[in-house]
Amino acid sequence: MFHWCTDEVDPHDRFEYWREVRAKGLFGITAELERERRTNFFGEFSLRRLGGAGLVELKASPYAVERSASDIANAPGDAICVYQQLGSGGWFGGMRASDFSIANGSFATSHTDLPYRTAPQGAGGFHLRILKIPVSSIPTQDRRMRELAPRTFNDPTLAPLLAACFADLGEAADDPAAADAPPLVQASLVQALAHLALIERGIVRPGSRRGQAALQTARLSQARRLIARHLQDPHLAPAMVADLLGVSVRHLHMLFETAEKSFSQTVTDERLKQSRRLMREAPERLIADIAASCGFESLATYYRVFNAAYGMAPGDFRARASDGL
Repeated sequence: MFHWCTDEVDPHDRFEYWREVRAKGLFGITAELERERRTNFFGEFSLRRLGGAGLVELKASPYAVERSASDIANAPGDAICVYQQLGSGGWFGGMRASDFSIANGSFATSHTDLPYRTAPQGAGGFHLRILKIPVSSIPTQDRRMRELAPRTFNDPTLAPLLAACFADLGEAADDPAAADAPPLVQASLVQALAHLALIERGIVRPGSRRGQAALQTARLSQARRLIARHLQDPHLAPAMVADLLGVSVRHLHMLFETAEKSFSQTVTDERLKQSRRLMREAPERLIADIAASCGFESLATYYRVFNAAYGMAPGDFRARASDGL
């Protein structure tokens, strides 16, 4: 992962460096900010290659951004972008479509090589993630992909699936252990995100082979995240998750047939991982309390499952963790 911050530059030069080297040189955009506000400017970003795409996370003080025709000519991208707004809202304008705002937690999609202007709404500045997926890497090839002016992701049935895939990919960027996930897993998430965007924009049919594959990958991601969210519930079961996901129990089990672990194995694995995390973070907490908070039906069950998975008792793991082993 490449990470850069304006703290590495003298305060008087920060915005100029950001504008000329980072914004124009790396992202192919024009950045503008009133001269009297430039001394206090702050910006940082990270860039990681995942599954054949580039994932950027950017935080910065408020400033105006334009991707002009000359910017596009000088730095063509030919990629599909999926934006996730993480901070206060943002504004997009200057396209063939009407201007729009994107709220915190919402998504937008576009092709890189269409002009636009954008700026944050409010004093919070920019905080967003951008996934850039080269058009050449997307199995579906359609000239309409290069006509995607920026637009919010409005489909209420697809948005949670997009969010689940994006969250999984974001965790791969944030967690070094997750970033070592098999390349095929990362690539499947990237392709699912690309095709979900194309489904929402009317370019890929949901019932097509690629549309179905994207929906299956996304539903599996969402199912796993629902499991993680309800680990404390000892009654966590396929029927509960299927109902939350809006599919049948049979369909839920079919999703996990394509994964490395079954539904029950995934639940157990997530509960064990959470218990290990809690033992590291709260060494004074009773193991019985940790087991219950992770949804294990009894302390005996927890000890049995933990020992089978890691070859040691929870107390031994805690002792080794406290010793830094």
